[in-house]
Amino acid sequence: MIVHKKARVLLLMSHGTEIKRYNVALGKRPVGAKLRQGDKRTPEGTYVLDYRNPKSQYYKSIHISYPNQADKARAKAQGVPPGGDIFIHGLPNGQGWIGAAHRAYDWTDGCIAVTNEEMDEIWKLVADGTPIEITP
Repeated sequence: MIVHKKARVLLLMSHGTEIKRYNVALGKRPVGAKLRQGDKRTPEGTYVLDYRNPKSQYYKSIHISYPNQADKARAKAQGVPPGGDIFIHGLPNGQGWIGAAHRAYDWTDGCIAVTNEEMDEIWKLVADGTPIEITP
């Protein structure tokens, strides 16, 4: 999986070939890498999709293994907590009717948001342990 923040796209890849593309919403402050807890930024770097939450407050969600060692070291050097709880997720429960209109602006606290229907596809197509690269 690859997320290109500037283009606001999430790509599902198989053996170097794009198999699906989704437009996404990001954290409220999308430019730049996540630096600390509460900064509303979506991380940049290489992570793993490590577990799922079928009872998320945002429809369904898949956890991104942020922070990695480099993120932790950077935060420690600055004396701040790195944050966590970064997910790919659907829309807030009860608000699935918003659909693709949610992409009109970046609204998450640092996560990557798709529609509920897209989340169902991703849920089926992507296994736990899948690497995810998030680029500027």
